[in-house]
Amino acid sequence: MANLKDLRTRISSVKSTQKITSAMKMVAASKLRRAQEQAEEARPYVDRMGHMMSSMVGSLPAGWPTPKLMSGTGEDKVHLLVPITADRGLCGGFNGSIVRATREKIAELQQNGKEVKLFCIGRKAYDLLRRDHASLIIDHMTGVTHNNPSYDSASEIRDRLVALLDDGAFDVCTLVFNTFKSAIAQIMTYQQLIPVPAPEAAADDAATGPGAMHIMEPSETELMEALLPHNISTQIFRALLESYASEQGARMTAMDNATRNAGDMIDGLTMTYNRTRQAVITSELIEIISGAEAL
Repeated sequence: MANLKDLRTRISSVKSTQKITSAMKMVAASKLRRAQEQAEEARPYVDRMGHMMSSMVGSLPAGWPTPKLMSGTGEDKVHLLVPITADRGLCGGFNGSIVRATREKIAELQQNGKEVKLFCIGRKAYDLLRRDHASLIIDHMTGVTHNNPSYDSASEIRDRLVALLDDGAFDVCTLVFNTFKSAIAQIMTYQQLIPVPAPEAAADDAATGPGAMHIMEPSETELMEALLPHNISTQIFRALLESYASEQGARMTAMDNATRNAGDMIDGLTMTYNRTRQAVITSELIEIISGAEAL
C-alpha cells in the first residue's frame, strides 16, 4: 500500500505540472492566432509568384541563357534536402513527422542512385538527423523559428543555398516542411526550390498558364536577376511561416492533451489517497478497540 506522504507529494507534483502545461497551452494558443494569420496572408502572394516564375520558365525562348537559380546545374545527381523543424520539443509529433519524412525521402533518393545532402533548419532536425545521417549534413541553422520567422532569416538561408549552388554542392534543392491546415492537422509538404519547377499542365488562368506570352521590360536578363533571388526568399519565408504556425498548433494540442491527462491522473491519485487514508483510519480504530477489549 502506498504511503500517504508519498501520495500527497505525487499529487502536488502532478498539479504543478498541470499548471505548466496549461500555461504553455495558452501561450501557444495566443501565438497560433497571429502565426495562422501570417501564413494564410502569405499564401496568395507566394503561390502567384511561384506560378509566374514557372510560367516564365516555359515561355523563355530556346537557347536563352538561364541563371542557375532557375535551371540549376542541368543535372539530377545530387539532391539537397532542407527539413524545417522547431528548436524546441513538447509539440506532439510535429518534429518527428518532419524527420521521418526526411529519412523516407533520403532512402528513396539513395535507392534511385542519387547522392543526398542535408541542410537542417531547426535544432530538432539537426539533433535527430545527425544520429544516423551525420555524414550527409553540410550546414544547419537554429533560432530561425524560435519566434515569429522573419524575411531576413529567409534571405540568410537563401544566401547560404546560393553559395552552396555556386560551389557545385547540389543539383536540386527541396524543402521539407509542414503546411498548416488546422491546430490538429498539418500537411507534409515537399517543395522543389532549385531549379524552378516546370509549369504544370493545367493553369489557374491564361495570364500565368504554360505558354502564356510575356513582354519583359527592361530585359529578360535584368528581370530574372531581380526576381529569382526574391522568389527563392519568398518561398523559404512561406515555408517558415507555415512551419511556425504548424508548430504552435501542434504544441497547443499537445499541451491540452497533457493538461487533460494530468487532471485524470490527479483524480486517480486522489481516489487512491482517500482509500488509503480510510484504510489507515479503520486500522487504527480496530487497534484501539482491540486494546480496549483486552483491558
